[in-house]
Amino acid sequence: MKLKVIKNTSPASQLSDAYLAALQARFHHGQLAGSRAAEEIGRESVAIGLETLDLARIHHQALAQLLATDGDSSTREKLTACAAGFFIEAITPIEETHRIALKANSDLQQLHALLDERMVKLAETNRELQRQVAERTTVETALRNSQQTSSQLLRDSLIQEKHLRAMAHQIISATEEERHKMSLQLNNVIAQTLLGINLHILALNKDVATNQAKHAQEIADTQRLVEDSTHMIRRLTHEFSNQHE
Repeated sequence: MKLKVIKNTSPASQLSDAYLAALQARFHHGQLAGSRAAEEIGRESVAIGLETLDLARIHHQALAQLLATDGDSSTREKLTACAAGFFIEAITPIEETHRIALKANSDLQQLHALLDERMVKLAETNRELQRQVAERTTVETALRNSQQTSSQLLRDSLIQEKHLRAMAHQIISATEEERHKMSLQLNNVIAQTLLGINLHILALNKDVATNQAKHAQEIADTQRLVEDSTHMIRRLTHEFSNQHE
């Protein structure tokens, strides 16, 4: 039920007049007559922004006016008791609003606490992410350096391999040359030995008729020369084989 008062124009004044009329109706016609009016006054108080103390001030003003008209003590006691119950009903919407506001404030504080906690966790996550990014950057840099090092080592290895091949070729060439030199040396020794044998045989042919004893000595010397040459050829062949096995 919307209470309308024509005498005053401000919302607080209109509410004060309505409070007085509703309280008077409650006192004269019983609780059922004023309960709905008290609840409506409370909602109107909330709507225009009045607090509990503001409504208490209006209550005291209305009660004082009513007490001034009804003079006997018994009536005053009843009016005071009735006004107390009416006031409790009237402030119920305001107190409910306060409870809602307190609950909302508590929820807001919890929300702020939750947001603070999440901000802390987010900061920790960001730090961990930055650390992981730094570690990944370090690993990628090390990997690139390792790849560069591996590539350089591969190039160095290929160069070294070419050098080794060249050295092996030189060694093989030197070995072949050494074999050639030793072969020439062996051929020279054999040729000189055979030439010496041939000269001894020629000398024997010329002098065979003149001096037989001397020929016997020459023949012995020739045989010894042949034996020495055979030993020398065997020795050179053996050394040549051992050097190139």
